[in-house]
Amino acid sequence: MGQKINPLGFRLGATQGHHSLWFAQPKNYSEDLQEDQKIRDCIKNYVQKNMKISSNVEGIARIEIQKRIDLIQVIIYMGFPKLLIEDRTRRIEELQMNVQKELNCVNRKLNIAIRRISNPYGHPNILAEFIAGQLKNRVSFRKAMKKAIELTEQAGTKGIQVQIAGRIDGKEIARVEWIREGRVPLQTIRAKIDYCAYAVRTIYGVLGIKIWIFVDEE
Repeated sequence: MGQKINPLGFRLGATQGHHSLWFAQPKNYSEDLQEDQKIRDCIKNYVQKNMKISSNVEGIARIEIQKRIDLIQVIIYMGFPKLLIEDRTRRIEELQMNVQKELNCVNRKLNIAIRRISNPYGHPNILAEFIAGQLKNRVSFRKAMKKAIELTEQAGTKGIQVQIAGRIDGKEIARVEWIREGRVPLQTIRAKIDYCAYAVRTIYGVLGIKIWIFVDEE
């Protein structure tokens, strides 16, 4: 059988960069890794709590973390940054306070910046959140997948594959359903592919959503 590998890790150094940039001594490495996870979870929770917009999509495409000796720089790439922008400085300060409380870092400064991405539905995380919202509202999964594919086509991508696994539509037996539109060359390292795996809790159980988006070829 074909062995599946995470398309992002497979392309590191070719078309894909790291989401965390820092250097650590081997004995501190695990702490730093957990710290990154804490920062990401904290930001996501904050955004979830404070923003509820039309289609309950948080709109965070990715969170990049760069660490220096005395500074942690966090860049949040958002599709719909108007959530945080209404009273922007206050919101970001509040978020910084929250993250600092979570990390209790005394000797390091924390700096959070928000960047806007041009076409949000070209990003798998935002799409997955969109599909998750649809599935929670008991929209049939095929309809949700087709709608998601329409949204990406408007964003001008070359191909997309969406896969949903679990107790779909509340059926007793779990199954895997997927659709592909355009081409998704997972074997080609030159091809820039965006990927995300997202778990959504519905009333029947947990469904897994995986999305591969073929952006372009270098």
